Amino acid sequence: MTSTVPALSTRTAEGSMLQAVLLDMDGTLVDTEGFWWDVEVEVFASLGHTLDDSWRHVVVGGPMTRSAGFLIEATGADITLAELTVLLNDGFEERIGGALPLMPGAARLLAELAAHEIPTALVSASHRRIIDRVLASIGPQYFALTVAGDEVQRTKPFPDPYLLAADGLGAVPGRCAVIEDTATGVAAAEAAGCRVVAVPSVAPITPTNGRTVVNSLEEVDLPFLRGLMTLS
Repeated sequence: MTSTVPALSTRTAEGSMLQAVLLDMDGTLVDTEGFWWDVEVEVFASLGHTLDDSWRHVVVGGPMTRSAGFLIEATGADITLAELTVLLNDGFEERIGGALPLMPGAARLLAELAAHEIPTALVSASHRRIIDRVLASIGPQYFALTVAGDEVQRTKPFPDPYLLAADGLGAVPGRCAVIEDTATGVAAAEAAGCRVVAVPSVAPITPTNGRTVVNSLEEVDLPFLRGLMTLS
C-alpha cells in the first residue's frame, strides 16, 4: 500500500455518514480493460496460441496470477506464470506510455470528491508498477492512498485490498462506497462490507441489496454516493 498524500483521519463530510470512497482502476476510472486483453492476445500469439474471445470474461477484473494461470492452462502454452506475468506487464506498460482515456464522468467525479475533501483511495488488482504509470495520467493528487494487487497476500475477489484501504483512511468499511466494474471487484468489496456501485465494463452485473448498478460514472456524484449509506 502506498500513500500518495498524508493519510486522512476518520470523519464524516458535511454531516454525511459517508466516510470514504474507494475506486477500482482498470475499466472503472480508465478505459484499459481492452488494453489488457489485446496484450494477452498478442503475447499468446507470439507463443503460437490463439485466445478464444469467450475467455475475456474469465480473465477480466481478476488478479494477474489468476488470469495468467487460466490462460496458460487453457492454451497449454510452454511458459511459466512468472515469465508470462513479466511479458503481460511489459506489454501493458508500453500501451499506456501516453495519456490514458478516462471513463466518462471519471474526471468530474474525482474533482468533486477532492473539492469536498472526501477521503479517496485507488484499489486495484494491477501491480504497483502499472498503478504508478496510470496515476501519472489520472493525477495522484486525487488519492490519499493506493493499494496494488502485488502488495496484499490475497487480492480481489478477497476482501483484503478494500479492508486495507478503509483502515488506511481510518474509515469503517460499511461507511465506504466502492466503485467497481467487474464481478470480481464487486465480490471483494461486498466481502469487505462496503456499499458498492457497479459500472459494468465487459460483463453484466446484477443489482442486489447493498449493490447499485449504473450505466456510467456520469450517473454518480457525491449526493448519490452519500445516499448509498441510507440504503437498507
